[in-house]
Amino acid sequence: MPRYFLEVAYKGTKYSGFQIQDNANSVQAEVEKALEVFFRQKLSLTGSSRTDAGVHALQNYFHFDLEHVIDPRKLYNINAILPRDIVLKSISPVRDGAHCRFDAIGREYRYYIYRKKDPFLDDRAYFFPYKLDKTQLEAAAGLVLRHTDFTSFSKRNTQVKTFVCNIRESRWLMENDCLVYQVEANRFLRGMVRGLVGTMLQVGRGRLTLSQFEEILCSRDNRQADFSVPGHGLFLFRVSFTDSLLPASE
Repeated sequence: MPRYFLEVAYKGTKYSGFQIQDNANSVQAEVEKALEVFFRQKLSLTGSSRTDAGVHALQNYFHFDLEHVIDPRKLYNINAILPRDIVLKSISPVRDGAHCRFDAIGREYRYYIYRKKDPFLDDRAYFFPYKLDKTQLEAAAGLVLRHTDFTSFSKRNTQVKTFVCNIRESRWLMENDCLVYQVEANRFLRGMVRGLVGTMLQVGRGRLTLSQFEEILCSRDNRQADFSVPGHGLFLFRVSFTDSLLPASE
C-alpha cells in the first residue's frame, strides 16, 4: 500500500500538543478529522516529532498509508477543512517502509525571547525584560555541545530508553527584535529545549556561573534545571530526513 509523508505547520497555542491524547485536543486529532472528512475513511497517522502544549512548528511530519494516488493539488481542499492555525504544506509519496520518526536524522528547534513589550509577539515569544549577559549565554550554549547525556534536561515520566542526544548546533543569535536560542540534534528529550533555555537564562542573569551550569549538565538530576520558560516561545523549526523522502517511483 502506498505510503505518504505529510508536511504540516501549526500555531500550537490552542492545542494540548502534537500527538493525539485522551480528553484534550491536539494537532494530530485535527488533521485526522480533516483527512477522514476528505477521504471518507479513517486514516492512522504516525508523527515525526512530538511537541508539547502551546509549542509551534514551522515544519513537522506525519506518515500514513492510502490505497490510491493522491493529487498534491488536493491539499488546498484539505486545508479548507482544517482550522486556521494548522496548514498542510506538502504531501509526498515515499519508499515502502519509510518512517517519519525513525528516518528523521535531525531536528532543529528555536526558542524566541523578546525584551521590550510587543503585543504582536505575545503568543509567539517569551517576554523576558531582564538584563542578560549575552557573552555568558553564548558560552553556556557552547558547553552544551560538549555533552551527550541530557538526563538533567529531561522532564520526568518519560519512557525513553536513553538520554543520549547528539547536539550539532547550539547558539544564541538575534533575529529581528528577538533573542533566539537555536539548537539542532538527532533527537530531543521531553522538555529538553525549554530546560536548556530556562537554565541558560539563569546564567545570563548572573544567578548561575558557567561552572554551575556545567555541573547541572553532568549531574543527571533534572531537579537542578529550570523548566519554567513557557511553551509559546518554542518552535520546531525543521525536520531533516534520509533519502526515504524520495518518491517511491525513483
